Amino acid sequence: MVGRRALLLGALAAGSPALALPPRTLAFPRDHGSHPELRTEWWYITGHAQAGGRPWGFQITFFRSRVEAAQGLRSAFAAKQLLFAHAALTDVQGGQQLHGQRIARAGFGIAEAAEDDTRIRLGSWSLLRHITGAPGASRYALHAQAEGFGLELDCASTQPVLLQGQAGLSRKGPQESQASYYYSQPQLAVGGAITHAGRRMPVTAGRAWMDHEWSEALMPPGAVGWDWIGMNLHDGGALTAFQLRRADGGALWAGGSLRRPGEAVRAFAPGEVAFTPLRQWVSPASGARYPVEWRVDTPAGAFTVHPVLDGQELDSQGSTGAIYWEGLSLLRDAAGREVGRGYLEMTGYARRLRLE
Repeated sequence: MVGRRALLLGALAAGSPALALPPRTLAFPRDHGSHPELRTEWWYITGHAQAGGRPWGFQITFFRSRVEAAQGLRSAFAAKQLLFAHAALTDVQGGQQLHGQRIARAGFGIAEAAEDDTRIRLGSWSLLRHITGAPGASRYALHAQAEGFGLELDCASTQPVLLQGQAGLSRKGPQESQASYYYSQPQLAVGGAITHAGRRMPVTAGRAWMDHEWSEALMPPGAVGWDWIGMNLHDGGALTAFQLRRADGGALWAGGSLRRPGEAVRAFAPGEVAFTPLRQWVSPASGARYPVEWRVDTPAGAFTVHPVLDGQELDSQGSTGAIYWEGLSLLRDAAGREVGRGYLEMTGYARRLRLE
């Protein structure tokens, strides 16, 4: 789901009450592209890689926000769609996370999100999907240069698209309007290069996870934020779990999915997923208290989530307005064995997340 996805400019996105999204068959490559008729959308890639003989975590997210108040304006300069981007690099060995952000209104050759396929540009940052040899296979080329680091990565699909929820319609609350169209591409093979402190290092191994989600309304009333994991399992499977959280820490809604190699996706019902915090970390920058370690109970079993680095908070107040935690983490089974690796995201701890 996605801080990745913390489009906090509520006043810009506000408009008529959100309507329920109708079930429909997602069609590709069209649905790899942008859906400007809906309020919020994001394309999100997270992963881990070996480069320069060291382990790294990385993420890049492009957001689109429809500005309802500007839709009736005739001026070519009207900001009808805003594009945002976040990128981050976790230096596991150095115990540091670097991040950058961008924002621009769509148009004028500066920012665009194509509708026919994943083809997004925001200044010099970009995310482009290329078709590879196998039917339906994708290769995502991502480029971002920020202060102190750069990402030039290719993330190639090794498995079919994973439709989240019910055939790609994912409920996020008790009301039918609280839903999104949502698919993932787990187990992406990572290549390319990472630049850190001026040193460009070819990637020798890695795995990534891609989410694409678009919606009119995601958060039910009373929700302050969410907790989410997307984990590439070492056996080739993919585990998703999330909860939308009240101010007291209780869950308003939960869900997720599991896909084992060669098997159909199993979608989790709200009562089948439970997040229990195990350890907290207090950010010295924001003062937010994050549960950086979790027990996550699912129909696939009980797991624990452990960050490779506690300090993976992102401050995006210069673009989406959010402060959130998003970082590379390990997944362990009930016996303590590492069974997967991926990203944990936690929003609404520094202040209530607003998606209105």
